[in-house]
Amino acid sequence: MNFFAVLFALICEQLKPLPHGNRVHHTIIAWVRWTGRNFDAGRDHHAGVVWAITVLGPAVLTALIYIALSHFSVLLALAFNVLMLYLTLGFRQFSHYFTDIRDALERGDELEARRLLAEWRHLDASELPRTELLRHAIEHSLLAAHRHVFGVFFWFVVLSTVALGPAGAVLYRMAEFASRYWAFKSRTLDAPTNERLMQLSRQLFGWVDYLPARLTATGFAIVGNFEEAVNGWRRDAKLWLHPNEGIILASAAGALGVQLGGSAAPGITPDRSKTFEAGSDAEATRADGSTPGQLPQLGHLQSVVGLVWRSVVLWMLLLALLTLANLVG
Repeated sequence: MNFFAVLFALICEQLKPLPHGNRVHHTIIAWVRWTGRNFDAGRDHHAGVVWAITVLGPAVLTALIYIALSHFSVLLALAFNVLMLYLTLGFRQFSHYFTDIRDALERGDELEARRLLAEWRHLDASELPRTELLRHAIEHSLLAAHRHVFGVFFWFVVLSTVALGPAGAVLYRMAEFASRYWAFKSRTLDAPTNERLMQLSRQLFGWVDYLPARLTATGFAIVGNFEEAVNGWRRDAKLWLHPNEGIILASAAGALGVQLGGSAAPGITPDRSKTFEAGSDAEATRADGSTPGQLPQLGHLQSVVGLVWRSVVLWMLLLALLTLANLVG
């Protein structure tokens, strides 16, 4: 049943993606604001309470609803699985920017490509060289694919082993969301925010994302250049500020044979007031150096698409085998 739930959710998300600024997104923002306003009094020990209510609360509620539906009807449980995966997966929420940038570059319209990147990542890309434009598009699309697809997929499958799959998807999405929200609030709204809450939310999401990041990197290695991906993982992951992101990008760089990382070109100034809506930390791709490989070229954008989809197929095949083994057993 898990295989079909994931398959149906991916198909629905491709055919009818959630629009930007949808009602679910606004509801989550309102929930996180409410928990922070009512349970955070600024003390260090309040941080854990707020995080637990904010992140674990929706996951537990999802689990209870799923358990109740499972006892009532298998079909209702399957439909609930599909619904929760549809709401937590977000393939099309980022891929249209990537596709539009690629199409603009194929037409030779670098000005439009820079405008699209600036709109997507909220960067001043007006003076961005072509190779840096391509690098930013590649790095952010790889991290977005992990956060919106593979991370959710991993926790759904893991908790499915104890019949709580949709709770895993909600847990990952809420932990990722919380790790961004409180830092954004403190940075842009000049609102007093519990410093310990910001640190704890980032730390706990790092733990939640620890295994998914490594499985995503492993998938890139399997469907790409395995030897170079593994070498890049071992050698270059430490170049990035955040270990989980470094492992993913270093593995992908080796799998594709492309140079990633390095300092941003002059003139690249993140608009930190908008990085919350962009979907990841403003420093997610900050690195102290570059991986070996070819300078990013237009053809690498298509290679990224192939790498991500082959990884999706790989994990779907593994899930299908596990589902078949469970049915036979």
